[in-house]
Parts: sequence; structure tokens; C-alpha cells
Amino acid sequence: MPSLFKRSLLPKLRSFPLTADAVSVLAGAAEFRRCLLEKIASATRRIYIVALYLQQDEAGQEILDALHAAKLARPELDVVVVVDWLRAQRGLIGAGKQPGNSAWYQEVTRTHASEVPIYGVPVQTRELFGVLHLKGFVIDDWVIYSGASLNNVYLHKFDKYRYDRYHLLHNRELADSMQHLVQHGLVASKAVHRLDLPNLPTTRSLRNDIGDLRSRLKHAAYDTTQGTTDRTGLSVSPLLGVGKNNPLNRVICELIASAQQQLTICTPYFNLPLTIIREINRALARGVKIDIVVGDKTANDFYIPPSEPFRVISALPYLYEISLRRFAKRHQRNINSGQLNLHLWRDGDNTYHLKGMWIDRRYTLLTGNNLNPRAFRLDLENALLIDDPHGELLEPRGKELAEIFQHTRRIEHFQNLETLAEYPAGVAKFLKRVSRVRIERLLYRIL
Repeated sequence: MPSLFKRSLLPKLRSFPLTADAVSVLAGAAEFRRCLLEKIASATRRIYIVALYLQQDEAGQEILDALHAAKLARPELDVVVVVDWLRAQRGLIGAGKQPGNSAWYQEVTRTHASEVPIYGVPVQTRELFGVLHLKGFVIDDWVIYSGASLNNVYLHKFDKYRYDRYHLLHNRELADSMQHLVQHGLVASKAVHRLDLPNLPTTRSLRNDIGDLRSRLKHAAYDTTQGTTDRTGLSVSPLLGVGKNNPLNRVICELIASAQQQLTICTPYFNLPLTIIREINRALARGVKIDIVVGDKTANDFYIPPSEPFRVISALPYLYEISLRRFAKRHQRNINSGQLNLHLWRDGDNTYHLKGMWIDRRYTLLTGNNLNPRAFRLDLENALLIDDPHGELLEPRGKELAEIFQHTRRIEHFQNLETLAEYPAGVAKFLKRVSRVRIERLLYRIL
């Protein structure tokens, strides 16, 4: 179904043809970790790892050790790791002053005979105003795509996991395109430096280079010259975006606008941009059935139990619930009719990090984009749009959705969601103060 936008990008996207057997949906975080380690061990030409962070913990160590082992066994391998520059140089939130992962990277490089360069990409001069949020690992001609970063919980190393989506695509042209962007659009920039070597430049000294990089990224795109605009068969289109009104944002809105029967949206942080809210309202008006799956506030990765001391960051899950409650209240009539279904995901103490969209029986959007104002304005984001006009992937698509819905409950009424009066005292006090000084709207834009 073509987009309803006057200056539409959707029909003009160049894509790479796919076969149905070249696309796999991995079963969960543990399977994702197993697949990643297997592909690293068997790589013969290239390994490009791009993530928000590679954490110094058991799972992170396992991944970094595997990369060094692969490089040592096959020195001709092109191995590159890319993470966010600022995130790599700070400790965990709430854990006190720490050197960050970069100190660990430097120690690993110093003590290994093999060389695995780890580059830091500064999307902004401050982490609050933008990070590297690109997803996708390129290993030979495979692309492993997930919203997950690399640590114990994302990789389900021990008891707890953070639930995400995990896709494996075998397509040389797609892998080439994603590698080309990393190699020429990121690593080649003067703003990008190796984090695994000592004597790092200060972020302040890189301000001009960072500004130049961000300006160029606003006009950057994946190289799809080897692709086609023929959309008659199964295909995949890589998308890139940073800043207001970028191509990825526009395609997301066009996809919602193109929905005629059914739309499913997943986001861990319910704080939808106004442009998405408008398209959802229009979709409801034309009769589209919509399912939105969000994490229960206790399944949010910022959630802190009330029994623990209050920290400002622990108010975020409650802010998202307030936003969800307002949305549900405005659309209670659609909820009552069954046209709009809001689902809360929760599975014990595990956390929820899913994002993406399913449009009618044709389009599937794989992305790390949280579908919030921060993702739409500040972070460097990407996505893979799978176009399936003949329904060749309906079976694995259905299985993935069934797995997602397995741990959800439907919100029957907006009053089923808690209010400020029911929140822990520290959270309620902070949120009242935020509302009183009128900075709530600003928080929604940057968090």
C-alpha cells in the first residue's frame, strides 16, 4: 500500500532483494548471544560490531575475548567495534564514580597480542543531547540486527534478561552497505577516536569536529546503489536518521499512514512524538486496528523498587506511565470497542526493550528507535524495513508476535493504571515538583 504523504519517501526507497530462507527470527536473548558468538568464531572476512555500549561484565568479556580469538586465528580479518564515545567513558548510573568501559578496553588491548580497535563515536558533546543508537552487527555477509547492547542482561548471561527483538539476515549487499556507513561515515571522521588506546582527547577539544560530524550525518544515508526500486518481491531497505524530520522519522510516519487493516507498535518508553500520535489518531479514524505493546513500569530498565533509596532516574518509568494513562484516557472509546489495544509486558524481574512496527500483512520495521522525541530529534538511529508483498514471512512474523504477547496483559480501562497518589513518596514528591516548575514537557523531549 503506497504512503498517503504528498512527498512520499516510501515508494522511492531502494531495497535489496531477499529470499525467505535468508531471514531468521532468533528465539530470545540467550539464542542471540549463542548466534553472535558462533558467527564471530566462524567469520572469514569481516566483523563490524556497532552498539551503544560493550559493557565490562561477564557477557561483555565473552564477546571481546571472542573477537580477539577470531583475529588471532585469522589476522586478515577486518575487525571493528564502534560504540558511543561518551557512554564508554562514564560508569553505570547510580554506581558512583567509575572509569567507564574505555579503561577496560585499553587494558584488554594492552594485554592481547591481537588487535581489535574499539572506536568511540561522539554524536553530541553531551550524552543528554544525543548518542550513537545505531544497531546491527555485520559478520561476513550476515547482518545480526537487534536493539540490544552488549552486557549480561541483554545477552541473558545469567538469570535475568532484557527482552528485545533478534533477527538474522543473510544478504551481501545489505552487509556491504552497513559496513560502508561505519567505515566511511563514522570511523573516517576526525571526531572519532579509538577508545582502546591511552591518552584520549577531551570531548571539549573535539567540539568543532563533533559539530562537523553531526552536520554530515544529517545528510548521510546508507549506500543502496546496488539495490532496486522494484518492490514486487521480498526486500529490505536500510534507513538512517538523526535530527528533526529526518528520512527515518518520515518513513515511520508514512508507514503508520499507509496502514489499512492492522498496526502493531512496540516501544519500551511510552512517550510518543506528536507526529506519531497524529498518525495513530488518523489511523483509528479510518478504522485501523491498533495494538501497542509497552513495558510495565516494573519492567522498565530504569525501575528501582520502592524499598530502595529514591534516585531521580527512578522517576522515569512513572513519567512514562503517566503519559500512557493520558493516552488511554483520551482513547477510552477505542479501547472499549477493541479497535485500540494497549498491552503491558511483564515477565518476573526481567526487563523490556522491544521496539519496532508491523504494518498490515506487508511491512515489518526492525529498529532500535524508541519512537520517542529523543529518538526523533537527538540520537543517531537506524532501521531495516522489510517489505513482504506476498506474505512469504508471515509464519515467522506471527511466531515473533505470539512470543511478544505471551507475557502481556491488556489495559481494559485507563483507571487500571496507577496515579500520582499511588506512587512511592519520593517519586510522587519529585513529579509534583517537576510539574510545578513546568519542566515536565522538557523532560519528555530529552528522556
